[in-house]
Amino acid sequence: MAEQLESESGNLFNKIIALAAGEAHTLALTANGDVYSWGRGTFGRLGTGSEADHLFPVRINFSPADSDGDKRVKIVGIAAGAYHSLAVSDDGSVWGWGYNVYGQLGFNGENSLFPHLLEGFLELGSPNSSASGSERKKLMISSVKGGGMMSAAIDSLGSLWLWGNFPEPQKSKSIESEYSLTSSCHPIPVWNFHGHTVVKVACGNEHVVALVTAGEGYKGSDLVCYSWGGNSHGQLGLGDRQSRQYPEVIEPFNSESPWTVYEVACGAFHTALLAQKSPTDTLESVCWTFGLGDNGQLGHGTTQSMSSPGPVKELPRNAFLISVDCGLFHTSVVSSAGDVWSWGMEKGLGLCPEASYSGADAGDAILPRLISCAGLYGPKFPEPVQVTCGAAHTILLADAGYKVWSWGRGWSGVLGNGKMIDCYYPTMAMWPPLDADFREQSVNEGGDKSGTEKKPEDVVELERKLSMAAEDVKVLQSKHSLMERYASILHGAVFGKPFEERDMPASLRTGGSFDIAKEWENMLEALDRGKLVRLEMFYRSMLAGVKDKLLKKRIQEILLECQSSLPSESTQRNK
Repeated sequence: MAEQLESESGNLFNKIIALAAGEAHTLALTANGDVYSWGRGTFGRLGTGSEADHLFPVRINFSPADSDGDKRVKIVGIAAGAYHSLAVSDDGSVWGWGYNVYGQLGFNGENSLFPHLLEGFLELGSPNSSASGSERKKLMISSVKGGGMMSAAIDSLGSLWLWGNFPEPQKSKSIESEYSLTSSCHPIPVWNFHGHTVVKVACGNEHVVALVTAGEGYKGSDLVCYSWGGNSHGQLGLGDRQSRQYPEVIEPFNSESPWTVYEVACGAFHTALLAQKSPTDTLESVCWTFGLGDNGQLGHGTTQSMSSPGPVKELPRNAFLISVDCGLFHTSVVSSAGDVWSWGMEKGLGLCPEASYSGADAGDAILPRLISCAGLYGPKFPEPVQVTCGAAHTILLADAGYKVWSWGRGWSGVLGNGKMIDCYYPTMAMWPPLDADFREQSVNEGGDKSGTEKKPEDVVELERKLSMAAEDVKVLQSKHSLMERYASILHGAVFGKPFEERDMPASLRTGGSFDIAKEWENMLEALDRGKLVRLEMFYRSMLAGVKDKLLKKRIQEILLECQSSLPSESTQRNK
């Protein structure tokens, strides 16, 4: 029994319980309370102390003075805005790092390369608290959320707080004022839901959507969906494109609706909800979307925007969807059975305009596209937990939290697979990282668990060797990524589409030998007429370029020969 508990404790280092994604960075929270980050480091959004990119998950240190005996910070929730990150610890404190131009980290100052404790909550009480003065207890935050340049938090009493660049709600509908965004580095309470409990919240670039109880307490199926903020594309779901300064109910999901919303997500200018009919004897659910639809991110089969919620009809009705998230121009959902669907820009991958390419497979997915799991686990993903979308990439947490798959734009290492190239199918991220493996081993062997004991010399030496090995791996992975990127560019120039693993010749994939002449002949035999014509055009263009360069080189050589044969200026003067 003791060995089993010890093993389970060690596994906490490797089990991820939550993911979050920003514009080009990813966060992972382990069951042990650690946070890992990878991807683009600009503005300090990774929280590693620098702006360097990381191709693999790296652990964030919330307690620089751990070695001096300070209490370890245990994180229980994470979130990401476009360029900033948030975390909430088990004592109800909020931490932020990254971009801070609008005060989205909760303080007035420059960007932060390290996690910064948000002190704005320390002397505040919840709007839902009836106590006052000295009777008011320290405000405890239970969850955080990021969106665009804004941050949000829900406290332990169910009140909502916003800061950064956000649409601050007016306290009354009678106040007439034009819609605008407010910038504040201090958390501001949303008084509109006083007496009710805010259960979940999602933020876009300019809008907010909240799930709020109809009464004071949360009974599990009495949620009402509210929205406010910018509405230029209908992202509020209120049937028009008029922005709101006051939270209004999205009518299909009011207190009398047969639909119960249990998940909500916001893209930059579109919104997605997961809802279930109640009461019901089945686990069927429906994904509703509204807002900007230019790239098919609503999944309705068109590129039209919608100002009222509409169901994504092409999703199977017998699937129970457990998670949904929105990228900049794409949307993804995952079912309890392990099926993943994506729709929107570039085949639902959300790769953004600069990554567009020509070919038969190019184009936006205006209907849900099933994303299959390749390899030993396929086609379904085992024991799915959560799907999350960055601006142009998607991360899936599955295998009960022990494995991570990623796809989409791979710049800056945001996919966590050690590469910096776009990926058009799911690949496994590097999880668990090496340091997590070591710390698990250290705990299981009775080593230092709290950081307060002095480490034995052999442990220190092992850490040093592990660090050196990790650096060697990073160097090799960087070289491999560079070569793979070069091969992909070359392959794209020749064949008109990005290089994928299935394009690799079978003989090279399964054996050590490679007969280039034979593989070239096999490849030509497999190409259709259109691809052969493209290849011929590429060959002719390349050949013409080579001939042109040869001609220029020959002309240069002739000129040099002529110059060398002419008498020098001094010789002519002597004559």
